Amino acid sequence: MEKRAWPIRILKAVWHGLDGLRRFLHLLVLLFIFLVVIVAAFEDRVLVPGAAALVIAPKGNLVDQLSGDPLTRTVARARGTPLQETLVRDIIEALRAARDDARIKTVVLQLDGMGGGGLSKLQEVAAELAHFRESGKAVIAVGDSFSRDQYYLAAQADRVYMHPMGMVLVDGYSRYLPYYKSALDKLYIDYNVWTVGEYKSFVEPITRDGMSPQDEEASRAYLGALWNAYQADVTTARKLPGPALQSYADDIVKLLTNAGGDTAKLAVDYGLVDELLTRDAMRERIRTAVGEEVTPENGGDDYTSIDLDDYVRSLDLARKPARSVDKVAVIVASGTILDGRQPSGSIGGDSLAELIRRMRLDTKVKALVLRVDSGGGSAFASDVILRELQVFKDSGRPLVVSMSSVAASGGYWISMAANEIWASPTTLTGSIGVGATIPTFPRTLAALGVHVDGIGTTQLSGGFDATRPMSDATKGLIRESVKNTYAEFISKVAEHRSRPVEQIEAAAQGRVWVGTDALDRGLVDHLGTFAEALKAAATLAKLPEGRYGVEYIEPDLTFSERLAMSLATKAVPLVDKVFGLPHWSQLVAQAVESALEPLAFIARWNDPRGVYAYCFCDVQ
Repeated sequence: MEKRAWPIRILKAVWHGLDGLRRFLHLLVLLFIFLVVIVAAFEDRVLVPGAAALVIAPKGNLVDQLSGDPLTRTVARARGTPLQETLVRDIIEALRAARDDARIKTVVLQLDGMGGGGLSKLQEVAAELAHFRESGKAVIAVGDSFSRDQYYLAAQADRVYMHPMGMVLVDGYSRYLPYYKSALDKLYIDYNVWTVGEYKSFVEPITRDGMSPQDEEASRAYLGALWNAYQADVTTARKLPGPALQSYADDIVKLLTNAGGDTAKLAVDYGLVDELLTRDAMRERIRTAVGEEVTPENGGDDYTSIDLDDYVRSLDLARKPARSVDKVAVIVASGTILDGRQPSGSIGGDSLAELIRRMRLDTKVKALVLRVDSGGGSAFASDVILRELQVFKDSGRPLVVSMSSVAASGGYWISMAANEIWASPTTLTGSIGVGATIPTFPRTLAALGVHVDGIGTTQLSGGFDATRPMSDATKGLIRESVKNTYAEFISKVAEHRSRPVEQIEAAAQGRVWVGTDALDRGLVDHLGTFAEALKAAATLAKLPEGRYGVEYIEPDLTFSERLAMSLATKAVPLVDKVFGLPHWSQLVAQAVESALEPLAFIARWNDPRGVYAYCFCDVQ
């Protein structure tokens, strides 16, 4: 018996040993998680050097609102994946603070990573750069090369330095869309389309193989206005002759031939760039501007700096919000308008209405500014938002709309109720018109040998079945609904703008206008910046200058969401190092999405009635 007990004792000993090891490992994991939570609970302290350059290096497009949910953005940032978006607000706030910050000796515009931005956004940043320069501090722009939008900001600098192998490509504005009619015909897909408005062109990519004369007329007008404004701003900043940029683009082959094919030399000779410098020489110039001495540590090849994100974080940490003070609330409405709840970068009818309702119930909110950057979308969701804005306005507090680069179609729908509408001279707005598109696939199925047949109890039975040809009754239902929605759109604009219906009808028909033309037609009240719109809201609310706060309103995060964001910041880089997660699949997805952009927009639409107020009026 005793011999048989030895194996049991050994097994028990091994078991107890393994169990003890398991408990020890569990304890280590719990301690690790506890430490991460403790570290995450405290903000990383940002130290601004005593003498430094503020480096503004925008990544991707300039936007009024970052896309996606905060957790996704936090994970991407922790993994080092570029977000490809930079908030205009961050740049402007940083420049305003740096103007009076003795620690910031100069601003460096490092523009290679910037994708683009609407001209109105570029103009607001340019105005803030001009204010910064008034402090006597220099702005230096550096880049390997400069695209059109990059160069617009570079031109506002005191000095523009470019790499000796670089080029300045100022190519004007364009609007090119893929058209799918022939492809859809080959696939036997039938798109049923209804529009009201002679210039309402958002359905043309699926109904035509090229631009209509009406769309070409309207596009030529606003593209020309944007290009004229761009040329005026840049030639003024660089002290160039008025037609210099037009000639530079149109005569580029001749000019480049005369420069021996050297694009960098041409940029200097033409007055677009001040000097050609290698990257190390650029750093040396900036170090001199900061006022640093050459030391063995820096070797004259580096300079003390703080980047935009860190500087903005230092401002946030230093700022102490006063909860008791009266405030002007700012809500950003950016992206396509969709029904229901949507993440940032899109406008959800329900989610945006909820934010507006929250502000109406907050007694400290004395005025509301809606910043609109949208080509529209769902007519239903637009009207849900409009109603919530009207209820806020009925509470006796002023509502001001500030239009960004685009506030057209549904973007105009949600703007019309404001006490005052402010637009940039280069804002694209109007596009007052509606349409509907519904695809059916009976011919596609027939080509595969599939045929659908059956019966229904009414003329509408099965009318929205995509596998069958659309019935006349169904087509009539949608046609009349679209016509009614357009009439509602026109009448609501006339009512809110206190204009005759005939005047609004003349400015409507789906036509896109730039801000200056929209002002002439009574669609907006003032031309000006977001800052001016903000000041106007405070004035309408009779708030004493300097005695109110400005609060940007975002959806509230739960405790678990905030904790997850903090943990992601600490844990995700470690996971990536261990598992080596690739990013190439994201690049492929982005390329496919870009190629199919118009169809991707249409695929996301979810209006309950299938009626949309949308404008494909973004420009390249």
